[in-house]
Amino acid sequence: MFYEAKEEKIKIGGADMDYVTFGRGQKSFIIIPGLGDGLKTVKGTKILLARMYRLFAKEYKVYVFSRKNNIEEGYSTRDMAEDQKIAMENLGIKNAHVMGVSQGGMVSQYLAIDYPEMVDKLVIGVSVSKQNGTIQKVIKNWINLAESNDYRNLIIDTMEKTFTEDKLKKYRIFYPIMARVGKPKDFKRFIVQANACLNHNAYNELDKIQCATLVIGGDSDKVVGKNASKEMAERIDNSKLILYRGFGHGAYEEAKDFNQQVLKFLIS
Repeated sequence: MFYEAKEEKIKIGGADMDYVTFGRGQKSFIIIPGLGDGLKTVKGTKILLARMYRLFAKEYKVYVFSRKNNIEEGYSTRDMAEDQKIAMENLGIKNAHVMGVSQGGMVSQYLAIDYPEMVDKLVIGVSVSKQNGTIQKVIKNWINLAESNDYRNLIIDTMEKTFTEDKLKKYRIFYPIMARVGKPKDFKRFIVQANACLNHNAYNELDKIQCATLVIGGDSDKVVGKNASKEMAERIDNSKLILYRGFGHGAYEEAKDFNQQVLKFLIS
């Protein structure tokens, strides 16, 4: 019913990495999620993910990867890309179509830059390639909230920065419940990944990306800034830009044709 969705682990050196897989296609489609992975890995979400990305299940064998467990201080987006490459190799995936969302988009940039043979086509969703005032302010505030153990305000600020007012009207009533559910035992994993966002800068290397690339985002992004997607597309030679008007960092969830646009690009 849910496209044979499974939850697995893969060894990465002395650590392991959670991932979810589903779908019946022959080609591999790798999805790398955003900073929310720092609060909760994909473990326990196979049905949710299979439903969210069900459009791809016929064409692809879909893999949604977390970062490795037990991450160390100073773990960078480039380190994450190296571990992603190792995970793919360990699973026998020689190359794939790849989509990174938010921080996952940062990781996917380095995956395509450092290991071009692994990436046939690339989708960079609601992400950024270099620092700006918006991402610095937002992520630093989230780190401060995490360091203060203030999960409630971390969740609320994340929602308020991510979604449009129309979506927030439906979500705000659930804030009291959301603030009590899913709190991690500690915030170390989140803080390390958040710092990786603050230090990400692949902008000057984007011209090394050789594969066809779709850059897709919103023109009202309150997390990575309004111009982040356009900046990336201008630096990647073989790229296409889709910019949703009126949507922000949650465009991947709010824009009704987001997955359709991604699939159209990948199979064209």
